[in-house]
Amino acid sequence: MKIIIITGMPGAGKSEVAKQFKQSGLPIVIMGDVIRLEVKKRGMKATPKNTKKVMLELRAVDGPAAVAERCINQLEKIDSDTVIIEGCRSIPEMNRFREFSNDVITVAVHSSPITRFTRLQSRNRKDAPEKWEVFRERDLREISVGIGGVIALSDHMIVNESSIEELRRITLKVMESVL
Repeated sequence: MKIIIITGMPGAGKSEVAKQFKQSGLPIVIMGDVIRLEVKKRGMKATPKNTKKVMLELRAVDGPAAVAERCINQLEKIDSDTVIIEGCRSIPEMNRFREFSNDVITVAVHSSPITRFTRLQSRNRKDAPEKWEVFRERDLREISVGIGGVIALSDHMIVNESSIEELRRITLKVMESVL
């Protein structure tokens, strides 16, 4: 099974890139959904604070690749030669996917902090940061988990500072080279 990992900081455009891959018929496993589901299972509200708490607890109890392990459980049930993983955040997670498959490609999506903050505020999600300070704290948490290493070691980089049309155009070029 070929695994295409889409990574990037919150609000960079990972979901839009993943959506474009999905339109070509590929299944997607969203790592953030694993955390959101666990928050819900615990009867907690989907706030940045609770999401942070659950993310850190899962990794503390089950190891740094805990979320990837839960995603692999989903991958084993998917009947497809190629699968998209959206939201890999650490080298241990990336390595776990590489243990599962010998055909892993990483695509990083990058946007500036101010662009990402603006996008996140316009989302209709309960865990969107309301203030710049909350946003920066989330960024620092993502960096502490190790997302910077995944971005730095990615096979492809998409810079998303322009329009949605430009993002789609660039994504199509990346898709042509990885599929």
